[in-house]
Amino acid sequence: MATQLAPEAPFTYRSSPTAIDAYEGWLAANPQARPVHTHPWDVSRSDIYVEDRWGPIFAEMRAKAPVNKVTGTPYGDYWNVVTHKAIQHVESLPELFSSSWQQGGITIGDPPEDIDPVRLAERQLPMFIAMDRPEHTGQRRTVAPAFIPTEMARMEAEIRQRTGEVLDSLPWGERFDWVDKVSIELTTGMLAILFGFPWNDRRLLTFWSDWAGDVELTLAQDLADQRFEILGEMARYFQGLWMQRMGAAPTPDLISMMIHSPAMNHMSPQEFMGNLVLLIVGGNDTTRNTMSGIIHALDQFPDQRALLEGDVSLVPNAVQECLRFVTPLAHMRRTCTADNELFGQQIKAGDKVIMWYLSANRDETVFENPDKLIVNRPNARRHLAFGHGIHRCVGARLAELQLRVLLEEMHERRMRVRVAGEVTRTRANFVHGFRKMEVELEKR
Repeated sequence: MATQLAPEAPFTYRSSPTAIDAYEGWLAANPQARPVHTHPWDVSRSDIYVEDRWGPIFAEMRAKAPVNKVTGTPYGDYWNVVTHKAIQHVESLPELFSSSWQQGGITIGDPPEDIDPVRLAERQLPMFIAMDRPEHTGQRRTVAPAFIPTEMARMEAEIRQRTGEVLDSLPWGERFDWVDKVSIELTTGMLAILFGFPWNDRRLLTFWSDWAGDVELTLAQDLADQRFEILGEMARYFQGLWMQRMGAAPTPDLISMMIHSPAMNHMSPQEFMGNLVLLIVGGNDTTRNTMSGIIHALDQFPDQRALLEGDVSLVPNAVQECLRFVTPLAHMRRTCTADNELFGQQIKAGDKVIMWYLSANRDETVFENPDKLIVNRPNARRHLAFGHGIHRCVGARLAELQLRVLLEEMHERRMRVRVAGEVTRTRANFVHGFRKMEVELEKR
């Protein structure tokens, strides 16, 4: 795909291979480097997610050891935190359990131990979700106005129109990939609007999101250069947009907000790249995978689909229940800053603590029949799919709006989506969702 930043500087942006194709190709070429997981509670292994067999492992941990340590994993030693109460506790103590990129960041992966310090400094990507206060506060406040209720009200008509156009373009009575035709199309379109991004290039946002958010790539050192080059292309593109908008009057798009923010208008190249990664992955993967997960869950539980089809007023609560059931981001990491006791376990300064949202949202002590989708579940809003505390997802309202509109527009068209073919889940321990889902439409 060719995009011209300036008349004198044409540049071709790559759009392949996808991150997962690159990683699987690397594994095939380097079978000896395939990660080895020996601990029964090492839930960093991506195979349990792609094969959808993670549930019993987390259930066993919740019953026996809500906070437990695993050692000798491909990601090093770490603590599992797997219950709703324990995760809320950790998230409520941001000074004790740091999110800072300088402490290790928000995902389970770490840089290679033998990486050159200069190269490491070049490739560390600060972003406000991976910052502690006060830096986190100023940068979060910069983008937060894009997601306030008045902005959501302003954007709803446009989201509804775009959602309707996408649904009306779908073929009836023939098989197609819901992930590609609906989930990706709607979320990349939304991102393009948020950034004021050129519409014809919007699929680049999906490509960059996958390369940025795939934690498994940290295990494939040979792909590190390729990943950084691709993220560099992303930064180059956005730098061009930044330069075009410098000096212009403020507009509601995220780039303009950063330009006119004292907290963000003097970012280093690494910090600029890091915050782009955050906004793209946060705005793409979570909503995209929930849009796919909703369809799969309703197909799994036809009684709940019938209930929802019969009462459109259930849609807002069903959105919350689907977020709980799907949980599009499986984990977040914190790093302990001082020795302390956590639910009877002695956590040391520097220890890696992994909060498994996927498990908390199936916590039997909070959610009755947690492995069942219940669209009228009374406490569905207690889910932790958006996190908790000061780092709760800044774009949660927008995600909820997009999901609500999708279900309402499907209801308006009497559209039932039936899973009818191949379903491929994401091979990842961070992003939890679907790569492909073949479906057919039928009138209800």
